Amino acid sequence: MAEKILTTSATVQGGREGHVKSDTGVIDLNLSMPKGKDLPTDATNPEQLFAAGYAACFDGALNLMASNAKKDISSTLTSSVSLIKDPDDGGFMIGVHLKAEIEGVSQEEAEDLVDKAHDFCPYSKATRGNIDVTLEVVAK
Repeated sequence: MAEKILTTSATVQGGREGHVKSDTGVIDLNLSMPKGKDLPTDATNPEQLFAAGYAACFDGALNLMASNAKKDISSTLTSSVSLIKDPDDGGFMIGVHLKAEIEGVSQEEAEDLVDKAHDFCPYSKATRGNIDVTLEVVAK
């Protein structure tokens, strides 16, 4: 087994209508199931938490790839996570749309950096072949 660099945890009680707390207490949030397409404003949900984690991880990978290429960039990463009805079993699955807005490089260079980040990012590796992930790249 590979060397573990970090282990962290979060505990949930009550599922999607419960409460989540991280081992450090930094995350300490109520959870609420979306009602149709409306999101509650007083609680979060697993999709928002996943979107936050994926965006942060991907942006870190993107900036590492830029640094490795000796490119000075500024980036904003938006991760949109969708809850999708699974046509096979009637359950649910998720899909992700990652939008990278990058300043400091051309469109072609930005696309190359995003492709390299997608190959490197641990979230991208974990989801590869399991969920649909689309990439949108905007050079500014």
